[in-house]
Amino acid sequence: MSVTKKHLAPRPGASGKRAANLTLSVDVLESAKALGINISQVCDNYLREVVRKEQERRWRQEHSEFIAAYNSIIEEEGLPLDQWRSF
Repeated sequence: MSVTKKHLAPRPGASGKRAANLTLSVDVLESAKALGINISQVCDNYLREVVRKEQERRWRQEHSEFIAAYNSIIEEEGLPLDQWRSF
């Protein structure tokens, strides 16, 4: 049976989550379960942060030439509205 996008789309009213298979170290998994840690929530939160950081890293890399040029202009000319700054 082939999987279509229809099968992968969240159901109406669903939480927008999907089951995934993970391979985890046995000792860490057992310790987490013993401590009552919600493994799915921790994995989701950590992966969300890793994705955010990677997106930021890639954005900075893609826009590095513009950032360098802008910083150079600011160093040479100062901030555009600096003369009206009150702090």
